[in-house]
Amino acid sequence: MLSMPGIATKPNFLDCLWLTLAVAFLLAHLLHRSVSDAYFPRALHCFFEDVIRYGKTKSGWEGQRFAWMRLCDLPKRWFSHFYVVSVLWNGFLIMVLIHTLFFGHNIPAWLMVLVRRLSGVSQDQGMGGELSAFLVLMLLWLHSLRRLAECILVSVFSDGVIHLLQYCFGLLYYILLGITVLCQVPFHGKSVSSEDVLQQTRWHHILGVLIYLWASVHQHRCHKILANLRKNKSGEVINMGHNVPSGDWFDRVSCPHYFAELLIYIAMVVIFGIRNFTWCMVVMYVLCNQALAAVLCHEFYLRKFDKYPKQRKAFIPFVF
Repeated sequence: MLSMPGIATKPNFLDCLWLTLAVAFLLAHLLHRSVSDAYFPRALHCFFEDVIRYGKTKSGWEGQRFAWMRLCDLPKRWFSHFYVVSVLWNGFLIMVLIHTLFFGHNIPAWLMVLVRRLSGVSQDQGMGGELSAFLVLMLLWLHSLRRLAECILVSVFSDGVIHLLQYCFGLLYYILLGITVLCQVPFHGKSVSSEDVLQQTRWHHILGVLIYLWASVHQHRCHKILANLRKNKSGEVINMGHNVPSGDWFDRVSCPHYFAELLIYIAMVVIFGIRNFTWCMVVMYVLCNQALAAVLCHEFYLRKFDKYPKQRKAFIPFVF
């Protein structure tokens, strides 16, 4: 798929899939802003809103939901399952990559078939790009591990819910994400030394890692701020309600943790050298997905709190 590190020669199935997902969430955002019961049957409109909402944004919609829709409700705390799957699956892919690149082992046949079907990658590509893919896969694994630790040790989940379809999509998402990274590896059927890989180090690898660390630190701070809204100074949970968060990036946007998520994926495309078309499509998907979630949260805050800070944007500081 790659004639040079980070440059896709032509769109493939993965590119089209990520682009389709990005467009789907963009359309969902536009439909949310424009569609009402006046244009669509009430049941269809309610189902659409029910699928795109979760947590506190779904609680504000509760009075308009049909009773049968509650059959698809799952606890929002099950978000942690996404990161369990990611840690296990992407950890497995890291081990496969290490054994393949550094010890000359063959990639499992079933996995190579999957890679070829999704991206058209063959094993006769030239060297170069191993470091980028390895770094991104490792950072993705570390990101999932941190988020899992935050879900268990930091976050205070209320009785909020997510839709069954969101849950299934979330489980598949991190599997697909890991495969997408693996498809960027230029398999050439022979082992490489650690020195060969380290010689691939470029400025964009360093810049990407720095952006990743910066965004990760701020995302962790924002998750702690949200959790502390439900705790007293001793760290005990005293309420399950919602309050106005403040501090760190919350002073600029309603959902800085979503903005940090976008920056983390931008950091990964920087590591790939910016010109990697497939990962640019992944970033486009994350942008559209997180923008929709941020708008729903921003609307919730504006409805619930009369004196909510007017200068705050929903997602991207000073922009949106």
